[in-house]
Amino acid sequence: MSSGRFSRRRRALVLVVAAVAALGAIGVGALVWPESDPVDVALPTQDRPGPVLLVPGYGGNTRGVARLAARIRATGRQASVVTLPGNGTGDLRAQAAALDRYVDRALAAGAPSVDIIGQSAGGVVARLWVQDHDGAHKARRVITLGSPHHGAQLAATGSVLVPRACPAACRQLVPGSGFLSALVTPVPSPPDWLALWTTQDTIVTPPESARLEGALSVSVQSVCPGARVAHSALPTDPTVTRIVLAAIGAGPLEVPDPELC
Repeated sequence: MSSGRFSRRRRALVLVVAAVAALGAIGVGALVWPESDPVDVALPTQDRPGPVLLVPGYGGNTRGVARLAARIRATGRQASVVTLPGNGTGDLRAQAAALDRYVDRALAAGAPSVDIIGQSAGGVVARLWVQDHDGAHKARRVITLGSPHHGAQLAATGSVLVPRACPAACRQLVPGSGFLSALVTPVPSPPDWLALWTTQDTIVTPPESARLEGALSVSVQSVCPGARVAHSALPTDPTVTRIVLAAIGAGPLEVPDPELC
């Protein structure tokens, strides 16, 4: 073999080795190049309340929550009632998406966060919203009023006896439904939670279905033993209103004071 041919082959080999080494260096560099630190999104500040959004219950009747919203506005806070799609009887996921649009508008307008109050099924909507729409970074506090977190026997009865009269939300609120089973339990914190309910509830039965794992769960009667509060009266009852106003204040969320009775 001539020395010229050997030199050409040797030069080619050196070039190949150099190219492979360069590619290896690029690959290693890609593997060890430090990633950018994730940007931390601030959580809502508990001592800086924002607007309050109220979610009506099954059927979308807003009369009760509208009266509660008026009481909240009288304290100087902004308060709005959410209009639910499907008259409040459709898929609770669509209702949570509707709530999220209200939240995003409030935040875009400069609100530091929102407080959510959900009446009856509206509390389940609020819970789903926190789970599916990054509520931890948007909501400061969530209050549920007589909400069927574990389902309602009335929904179960309706789905069996009159299935055509039991639309999507009704079926989702049947105890043990796939929808309820998919909700995160206990609820994530933040936000801070208060589940308020009445032992005299004849709509959400058993009344203990309104208890919520991970939340401060309180019956009105555990605070005010003589209180007479029906399910539908929760948003308008004076005692409940005082408890709610204290719960959405700038101070820490605590067990309601009996002096509110």
